[in-house]
Amino acid sequence: MNLNPSIRLVAVATIAMTVIGCQPQGQSATVTGEDQKPVSEGDKVYYYVGTLIGKNLSGLELTPEQSEVVIRGVRESLAGTAEQLDDLTYQQKLQEIQIARQRSKSAPEREAASQYVAKMAAQEGAITTDSGLVYLELTAGEGESPTRQSVVRTHYTGTLRDGTVFDSSVDRGQPLEIPLASVIPCWTEGIAMMKVGGKARLTCPPDIAYGDGGSGPIPAGAALTFEVELLGIVK
Repeated sequence: MNLNPSIRLVAVATIAMTVIGCQPQGQSATVTGEDQKPVSEGDKVYYYVGTLIGKNLSGLELTPEQSEVVIRGVRESLAGTAEQLDDLTYQQKLQEIQIARQRSKSAPEREAASQYVAKMAAQEGAITTDSGLVYLELTAGEGESPTRQSVVRTHYTGTLRDGTVFDSSVDRGQPLEIPLASVIPCWTEGIAMMKVGGKARLTCPPDIAYGDGGSGPIPAGAALTFEVELLGIVK
């Protein structure tokens, strides 16, 4: 299960505080200066906790000044003197910051994606749905159509707008069986428009694909194209 990014940051920080709070009383520290690395194995455990927090905060791209505020929050929380802030309010504010920064970083790709989707929509026979999905039938099927609650068996190849293949069941030689309710909205909608035995090209704007977060080799804000063959409806 994927946690909301802001909730994940809070969870990691909470675990870190718990681990640090379990340090045995009287254990001596072997770090003698802020710029020195820990020496003992015991200290390395707590240093590691700090790196976990740092890795999870890296996506926020904090300024040095903001980093100092975070460090102050950690210190005051450990000391029991931290200001009490409402979790729901500040988790929402944190999420808003993350979304705004993701949107800013993905803006150039989104612009290119918009032009690409428009080009795909101009193909003869292409249908653009209300969601922005561009559907182009390649081979007509003769079987039934799945519903959005169906489990389907497909062969597919997914490409970025420059033609780079990022995923392919065809290349793996293994069809994919998956519930349509558990895939990206573009697939849920597009495959429900197909009939068994048919092939179609689905071009997905970012908002019905992986959005501003991207996924693995898929850039943030990317439009995707899938050539899909609907082999069957499992149930």
